[in-house]
Amino acid sequence: KHLKFGEKTGFADGTLTVNKKELLDLIAEDPLLGKKLDVDLAMPGESVRIIPVKDVVEPRWKIEGKGQVFPGMLSDVETVGEGKTLVLTGAAVLTAGKLVRFQEGIIDMSGPGAEYTPYSQTCNVVLVLEPSDPNMDKHDYEKACRVAGQKAAAYLARCCAEAGAKAEKVDVHEFASFRDAMAAHPGLPKVGYIYMLQTQGLLHDTYLYGVDVKKILPTVLSPLEVMDGAITSGNCVSACDKNTTWHHVHNPSVAALYARHGKDLNFLGVIPTQESTVLMGKVRASQMNLSIAQELGADGVIVSEEGYGNPDTDLCMNARNFERAGIKSVVVSDEAAGT
Repeated sequence: KHLKFGEKTGFADGTLTVNKKELLDLIAEDPLLGKKLDVDLAMPGESVRIIPVKDVVEPRWKIEGKGQVFPGMLSDVETVGEGKTLVLTGAAVLTAGKLVRFQEGIIDMSGPGAEYTPYSQTCNVVLVLEPSDPNMDKHDYEKACRVAGQKAAAYLARCCAEAGAKAEKVDVHEFASFRDAMAAHPGLPKVGYIYMLQTQGLLHDTYLYGVDVKKILPTVLSPLEVMDGAITSGNCVSACDKNTTWHHVHNPSVAALYARHGKDLNFLGVIPTQESTVLMGKVRASQMNLSIAQELGADGVIVSEEGYGNPDTDLCMNARNFERAGIKSVVVSDEAAGT
């Protein structure tokens, strides 16, 4: 509920205390980031505008079980989705630094602009980042900023865990294997989630277990893997068209399907897929999405889109393939207001 700087990073009575020097020293370990690094704090209701925002990351640390936060980025590629994860709910790490001209994010902590972003309601630890060399390759700089945000988020939660912070609220999530789920929910419609991710290159990228999604083929994940941080953002597309890392762990489609699982539908799982920039890639991915859904026995699918324009083609191809195969589809499209 509150942030402050102090001698030791930890949590007590609703306040996250941050050792500024310790956090800066951690980020400064990357030689690609310059000496002008800074950390600032922004609270809901303050007269503050944060610009330009790169990513938003929720502070998390695995305290029990397999894998660690941001697998393939900060930790080994061991799969996540089980065990116990300490989450600093209400806090967020923001990376701020100019990357690609106009394609940046704005967060107003008060005023009419605050109504348009959930991050006006989070207690924000803002990393102010600059490249060590102004002529540095933008892909290298983007990676440095991306990793810095994840390192900071992991550091904050790890310090709280090591200091013995106790969870004020415990959520328990369970998801059966496909074999068990088929036997457990006979008669319920079987629904899959087609998770279209920005994979257009040009700093429009998303990562699954540390792998650039444009380099993989569609696959199947448990919703618990998504909720536990298997997907992270490296996306510098316009702010209204990208999902941050915070969005991925709080994907509302995953949460809604999971909440209804075993009640009025059988949630088969998540199928992360790419948004290729070439026709062959679009055909390949959309056909494989259909094949996976058919193999799982899906009666219906939810298809969500990230971005617009080029990805609209992928969205339409996915919906067309499913409908022609007799699998009902609902699309969640980008809201493009037009010129």
